Amino acid sequence: MGDDSIENLARKLAESVPDGMRSIASDLETNFRGVLRSGLSKLDLVTREEFEVQEAVLARTREKLERLEAKLEEIEERK
Repeated sequence: MGDDSIENLARKLAESVPDGMRSIASDLETNFRGVLRSGLSKLDLVTREEFEVQEAVLARTREKLERLEAKLEEIEERK
């Protein structure tokens, strides 16, 4: 989750506070932002780019495995 997403989520959380607590909305938004960043930093997340690179590696590996399986099957049929 990027900084813009965290900012938007923190703002929306602060805006959802009841009217009687609006005077502390700025402090709440800052606290929400800190809690969100802290919580997300503890998660084992990867960027979209890293995910896509690994997805491509997996697809190439799957293709190689399928070719090797086909060759092995062909060799076994010859016996």
